[in-house]
Amino acid sequence: MNELNNFLSVVDGYIGGSQWFVFLLLGTGLFFTFYLRFPQFRYLRHSIRIVRGKFDRKGDEGDTSHFQALTTALSGTVGTGNIAGVALAIHLGGPAALFWMLVTAALGMTTKFVEVTLSHKYREKAEDGSIAGGPMYYMRKRMNIQLKNKKVIQTGKVMGALFAFATIFSSFGTGSLPQINSISNSLFETFGINHILTGAVLSVLLGLVIIGGIKRIAKVTSKLVPIMAIIYFLGAIAVISFNYQNIIPSLMAIVGDVFTGTAAAGGFLGGSIAFAFNRGVNRGLFSNEAGQGSAPIAHAAARAHEHVSEGLVALLEPFIDTIIICMLTGLVLLSSGVWKEKLPNRFQETDLVALAGQYTEEDNTEREKLFEFLSGETTLPLFSGSLEVADGTIINPPTILHSRSVAENIKVWSNNNPFSGTISFNSGKLVSQAGLSLSGNSLLHSAPLTTVAFTRSWMGDYGKYIVSIGLLLFAFSTTISWSYYGDRAVTYLFGIKGIVFYRILYVLGFFLASFTDTTIVWTLSGITIALMTIPNLIGILSLHKEMKNEVKLFWKEWYEHFPGKNTPGL
Repeated sequence: MNELNNFLSVVDGYIGGSQWFVFLLLGTGLFFTFYLRFPQFRYLRHSIRIVRGKFDRKGDEGDTSHFQALTTALSGTVGTGNIAGVALAIHLGGPAALFWMLVTAALGMTTKFVEVTLSHKYREKAEDGSIAGGPMYYMRKRMNIQLKNKKVIQTGKVMGALFAFATIFSSFGTGSLPQINSISNSLFETFGINHILTGAVLSVLLGLVIIGGIKRIAKVTSKLVPIMAIIYFLGAIAVISFNYQNIIPSLMAIVGDVFTGTAAAGGFLGGSIAFAFNRGVNRGLFSNEAGQGSAPIAHAAARAHEHVSEGLVALLEPFIDTIIICMLTGLVLLSSGVWKEKLPNRFQETDLVALAGQYTEEDNTEREKLFEFLSGETTLPLFSGSLEVADGTIINPPTILHSRSVAENIKVWSNNNPFSGTISFNSGKLVSQAGLSLSGNSLLHSAPLTTVAFTRSWMGDYGKYIVSIGLLLFAFSTTISWSYYGDRAVTYLFGIKGIVFYRILYVLGFFLASFTDTTIVWTLSGITIALMTIPNLIGILSLHKEMKNEVKLFWKEWYEHFPGKNTPGL
């Protein structure tokens, strides 16, 4: 597992975790924001009116309403990224990472507007009569290169196939694996429910829902999304108001640390400007999926006579998902202070590393060395060898890091009983033994961190139930939506005959991920996100003139139908 995670981390470092990917993503959003004259602000009010159905026409072709398409796409984005992803971003980069998540969302509103409009324009009917759409369709039709001799190079067909394959993999890496992984971890921490039992029960429910296709999926998500949003919102407000004295300092840290990096605090060893920027943008994309090309697949099924109108509906998603919900989560984490506290937890092997020698956070020089080591700027000698353990306590332990912090009060367990004997490390990594585990005090990240934060209010320990229930609803609805994205990609590549095999594999992967290591799942997710995003961004940038023309035609037609009305597009 460690070797696999290390390999995936190297791959992710060259694509999703690299600076050029971040600049491509933000640069695309920034370009369209200026090119289309800030549509995310000018058209926001009009987007809400479209969702309410004020401009619907009878006879519009599609499988879902504007609201159902919005909630389906939102259910695909509102998930672990809002609960676990925000916590991971702050854990890695400090408060400034939240700032970059919000910037990504603001620019992502425009990106999503563009990608949904173009995908809705080039949607098709599948063999079974259902609507099929997404970036792969506009790529196939509009991305081919015509030479001077009129010969056509089928680059669009290749890009469409690449995107579709990436979508299938990403449906596992984004929609299936990390969602159930976070659900099972949260339910285990809160209720003590076995990971495998959680995976088995939810796998059956998932199978029952996705068999019904987009219409059943839309009905389920249109009910789940409002319920889960209200529950989570009320719980978050309770925590923030309880810690009201920390609201202003938290907001100041979000903005102030952007230009200075986050200084060491508590168990947090520090966060650089570059790392906060990279992780904030990366987690922002995972949260709202703007530019990834997933939401256009759901919106392609919407009943709309104008492609731009559906793009305006999609414009709301990053605003709701990241600017509202992720900001709430971020303020919960920062105002409660749990992001820099060492808390009791069971250690995960992929987050664990033993150093040769003793280091302390109290010494500024040694703390700086630890920070540079965790940031990949320098190396430190790793521990290899055996350690004696007596009644769960390691005799003469080296410095052990867990979750980017110096672990304390370490205990060794064998099948939940104090262990006595010998444990071994090889190049800093624990040599696995059946039933062997370590626990102690260290920083937390992902869903467990948010779970603890929700207990810091008048609700006390009951607050963790809100996270568990919210995460269950958020993540499960995301899994449902991503199954649809995957089966549309399968339809594009293999026809409707391949859908049944895909759904079986999807549910099976969902079950297996319920008891798979969290870190590996998140690393895989970052890779699959990038593999979808890159061809989609290249595609929408190449069609920028067509997009601008679509917007002009939309507002011209709108003015002809509603003369005298306030028209934000003209």
